[in-house]
Amino acid sequence: MEPAAATDPILIDSFAAFTLGIVVYFIGARLTKRFSILSAYSIPEPVSGGLAAAFCALLVVVATGRTIEYDLSVRDFLLVYFFTTVGLNARVSDLTRGGPVLAIMLGLTLVFMIVQNGVGALGALLFGLPSQAGVLLGTASLIGGHGTAIAWGPTIASQYGVTGAAELGIASATVGLILASILGGPIAKYLITKNSLSATDNTDGVETHEAAATDETRAPINHVEIMRCILWIHVAIVIGYSAHESLLAAGLKLPLFVPCLITGIVLSNVVPMIFRRSKSPAVTQSLDLINEFSLSVFLSMSLMSMELWTLAGSAGVLAATMVLQAVAATVFIVFVVFKVMGRNYFAAVLSAGFAGFALGATPTAIANMKAVTQRYGPSPLAFIVLPLISAFFVDLANAFIIQWFLSL
Repeated sequence: MEPAAATDPILIDSFAAFTLGIVVYFIGARLTKRFSILSAYSIPEPVSGGLAAAFCALLVVVATGRTIEYDLSVRDFLLVYFFTTVGLNARVSDLTRGGPVLAIMLGLTLVFMIVQNGVGALGALLFGLPSQAGVLLGTASLIGGHGTAIAWGPTIASQYGVTGAAELGIASATVGLILASILGGPIAKYLITKNSLSATDNTDGVETHEAAATDETRAPINHVEIMRCILWIHVAIVIGYSAHESLLAAGLKLPLFVPCLITGIVLSNVVPMIFRRSKSPAVTQSLDLINEFSLSVFLSMSLMSMELWTLAGSAGVLAATMVLQAVAATVFIVFVVFKVMGRNYFAAVLSAGFAGFALGATPTAIANMKAVTQRYGPSPLAFIVLPLISAFFVDLANAFIIQWFLSL
């Protein structure tokens, strides 16, 4: 067997990547305990650990000349797991209460998506690129994430002559994920401190898990409860996967986690009404445990696998445009989102989440909000409204907005 060439990538298989994701989480927890500024600004443990691991990987690449490639199939599975638990944890009564808020938040998101693509177009023009390349510095890579950037890259490259369009989109998504991870907590801290907000001023109309809990939901975590939750999750995923295949056959392309999220909502609310003796996993400690685990490891794996060495080729346009995007997002959140959503604690938590998905991804948004609520107190409605906006409506709207910008 011949030795590997110096330029061959270092391959990390799925099991090793999964294990490293858990290790990276504990590194983040240690960093948060060691440096109080991380907890003070509600930086999630997977973020601090994942960024540290990503920079260590960059050092390895610089020292050896060999890139690092992770098999992230387990990470993608954890994403589906996480959103299914979000669906199973949602109650129709809460969704009904959140209807008007959901509509307002959707309107704000659509406005910001137009702003974000405008900033991206400005950054592209400043560096001599066609304005259409701005979508790869805007919603295609930031709100859309790596997958959307990869999907639109070839189109931008072939139709508008942007060399390395896909790489530009991937780099933008990578930087956006970093910004999303570190901006949400500080924004929430600023809003909460400046306005003297408290979780005790619960004006979102939704009970906390503790207040809504019954004797059944307060059952201790044990292997039976965890297995029951896992069974519900797997049933929801099987149905969601079948629905996903049907949607694809009908020409409607959505991420797999969207039908799984919706299936979870339906099962959790409809099955107990039909089968009175069946136990719903909603609002249980066991489901919360699975939710926390899947989100934490997913985010750790996402951040540790960022290929920071790919950023050098487009450093100029990236640095300038991402600074503009960060400023635009912060201003929009502080002066528009927070004020329109009520200027209360719920609005502050939602602001942290908005920073997470507007610049990064929905799991980043949830992690931001969890870090804030763990420090300051619960805000249940924020965890209902934001996933529905960022995981469902935004993906549909983004395709139309990108097409519109490209036609200008």
